[in-house]
Amino acid sequence: MVKIRLGRIDTQKRVILEVSLDSRATGLFMSSEFTRKQGFKLKKIEKPIYVRNVNVFFNKEKLIEYTVKVNIYYQGYRKKMEINMISS
Repeated sequence: MVKIRLGRIDTQKRVILEVSLDSRATGLFMSSEFTRKQGFKLKKIEKPIYVRNVNVFFNKEKLIEYTVKVNIYYQGYRKKMEINMISS
């Protein structure tokens, strides 16, 4: 676990989070509940993406339907990223 700051692109408002580096996920993901609570601007994608569970079966209840553009800050570095949002 490491602490990072996640910043909104539109207002530069930041929140400090603890994130897992070894989650075995192949990309960056954020929950829709957290995204809405923090007021991030959502971008709807054309075609929903189904996520595979660890057991290789598709998780048809939790889709990726939106992405969120954010700034990620860690130890003086800043990176603009687009994070997939999983519906909750």
